[in-house]
Formats: sequence, C-alpha cells, structure tokens
Amino acid sequence: MERCFGSHLPLYARYHDEEWGVPVHDDRRLFEFLVLEGAQAGLSWETILKKRERYREVFEGFDPEAVARFTPARVERLLLDPGIVRNRLKVAGAVRNARAFLAVGEEAGSFDRYLWGFVGGSPLQPRRRSLREIPATTPESDALSKDLRRRGFTFVGSTICYATMQAVGMVNDHPVDCPRHRDLGGPG
Repeated sequence: MERCFGSHLPLYARYHDEEWGVPVHDDRRLFEFLVLEGAQAGLSWETILKKRERYREVFEGFDPEAVARFTPARVERLLLDPGIVRNRLKVAGAVRNARAFLAVGEEAGSFDRYLWGFVGGSPLQPRRRSLREIPATTPESDALSKDLRRRGFTFVGSTICYATMQAVGMVNDHPVDCPRHRDLGGPG
C-alpha cells in the first residue's frame, strides 16, 4: 500500500492502516485518544504509540470511571513509571479530564454524542492533495477546544482537539491519493 504516512515504522504503518481516521463511537476509546493526544503535546506520535500499551495498563484500560478515582498518591506512583510520559501536568490532567469526561457523558447521554455533534454526526471529508495541506486547527476544533476548556478539561487546545478528531475519524484527512481516503468514505 502507498501510505500517506507510516511506511518507515511497522507501528506507524499499522496505526495508519487500521486506526487513523476510522470513526470511533466507543466512549472508552474516545477517552483513550483524548488522553494520548494530550500526552503527545510537544512529543512525537511515535513516542506515544510506543508507550500506548503501558498507558492502557496503568490507566485501567482507559476506563474513565476508574481514572476519575485516581488519588494524588496514585498520580505520584504514575510519575515514577518510565513506560508513560512522566509529566505531572499531563498525568494529573488525565485524571481531571476523566472527571469532566464523565460529567459531559452524563449531560449528553454519552461523550460520543457530545463529541460527534461538532461535525454534525458524520465524518468531514476534505479532499487534501497532500499532508502539507492539512491544517493544524479548524473552526470545528476551535469550537470543541473552547467548549472542553469551559467544561474543565485541560490539554485540549485546538491543535490537540484537531489531532483527536483525525484519530477518531471525525475528519478523514488521508490525502485523496492514499487508498485509506476512499476506504474511509472519501469521494474519489
């Protein structure tokens, strides 16, 4: 397959072929991507992919109810784990975000319903010719970021929100010459 990214590393290639841009409607998976994209801020996505399995272990399979109950002592223990990004603000932010995530889910019926409302319930299908045409933010990610911050989330700037939107398939940013663009519903 001629990939738009990920050919140089098997972990990246698998992420490209199987996950990036595939619509996700499971709240636990949505929470996973929100935590991982926040952890990625300032780092490479490759770093996060390599640490992903350990994140799944120490963050209770990304169960937001379990993470919301993490104590300050638990956060301190996590900061000693070299298998994750040991940034105090990011780890504590994941706990804070779990609590906010649950509140949003309660209010909206599910976090999925809330999140996908920012794109009208179905993936955006831009026709980009190259990865260079992909913006860092969009009006949708700006609106999502603003609303998440209003609700008490952290590490949810517009760039992180747009990366999350791409990861969970709210937008199909595979360029038109990438086979995954059409696989994910993009017009030919």
